[in-house]
Amino acid sequence: MTRTAIAIRHVAFEDLGLLVPMLAERGYAVRYLEAGVDAIDAGVLDAADLVVVLGGPIGVYEVDRYPFLAGERAAIASRLALRKPTLGICLGAQLIAQALDAEVVSTGKVEIGFGPLTLTDEGRASVLKEIGTVPVLHWHGDQFAIPAGAQRLAQTPGFPHQAFAIDRHVLGLQFHLEVEATQLERWLIGHAHELAAHRIDPNSLRRDAATHGAELTHAARGIFAAWLDGL
Repeated sequence: MTRTAIAIRHVAFEDLGLLVPMLAERGYAVRYLEAGVDAIDAGVLDAADLVVVLGGPIGVYEVDRYPFLAGERAAIASRLALRKPTLGICLGAQLIAQALDAEVVSTGKVEIGFGPLTLTDEGRASVLKEIGTVPVLHWHGDQFAIPAGAQRLAQTPGFPHQAFAIDRHVLGLQFHLEVEATQLERWLIGHAHELAAHRIDPNSLRRDAATHGAELTHAARGIFAAWLDGL
């Protein structure tokens, strides 16, 4: 029987990436909902077998500028109340955290580029154990607090809250495991202004993607496989 997966996308190039074939292999039919364009309500999200809330270059607190965020957050909160499988990546993890009444704020700094995680004790016992010391792709400036009842799984020197989990059904990742190194150029183009504003050379990201891409993809597939198969 085909299962349904909904991916909430906030900007075109921040998509499911390497999750696409993994979901297909597990019998999921994927449907994208474009945030701010498509209707995202509790009825739609509650009915899906899996929801993935993807990243984007806006803050969860910018409801005055992007009013659709309020409805999106309410729909996510409804699904979480049903304890249905939900994966959040970057902005998606922040929306999940906020829907669970955890604070999300701008840090006034950014973490952009490839760097390793430090796993907590809970993280080393979680699906993230697959990552080891492999550098992951960071691209954020906001920070979520860990929701009540969730486990904090990972940190970096500048950002102590990098991932959280609630039982087996919720996983929130501040970093990007879904990005395929071969598709990174889309990010460099789409975020060109942000890179320039922070004086980050896109060539350094290209070099790091070439160095770490294959190893990161292997680890990321292992992490996503463990989480999906544990649902």
